[in-house]
Amino acid sequence: MPEKVSKENFKNVPSPYLQKEIEDELRENLEKFKDPVVLATIAYKLLEERENTNRILKNVLARLEKLEAGKGHVPPQDTFLPEIDQKIVDFIAESGGSTARDVQTKFGYRGSNAASSRMNRLAKQGILEKKQVGKKMFFLLR
Repeated sequence: MPEKVSKENFKNVPSPYLQKEIEDELRENLEKFKDPVVLATIAYKLLEERENTNRILKNVLARLEKLEAGKGHVPPQDTFLPEIDQKIVDFIAESGGSTARDVQTKFGYRGSNAASSRMNRLAKQGILEKKQVGKKMFFLLR
């Protein structure tokens, strides 16, 4: 027995013409799924998506392992670093600590002021920690 339609939900009821159109479209799509080429295409797309997901997971796991081994530093999630700053952070992570002169030499800065300025900015962001040893200022990962 058909359900009674009230005035409130009358808008949600498809017209007989629209209902027939939807049913025809569904039948047409179901017929397409019987075609092995269509099924193969769908399976191929699923395989591509799975490979992409696995690639992303592999990158995430590699970064986690790098962090656990103490060989690299990933800034906090809300911190996005310019490429040169990330390279400096990675260099400091590899060496265990560096001075502005070390960074100047490694990255080809003309003077140690530019390197020192970048490293001080990273320290203010909480990514690096400053330790003074004699007259030298060392920067370490936090």
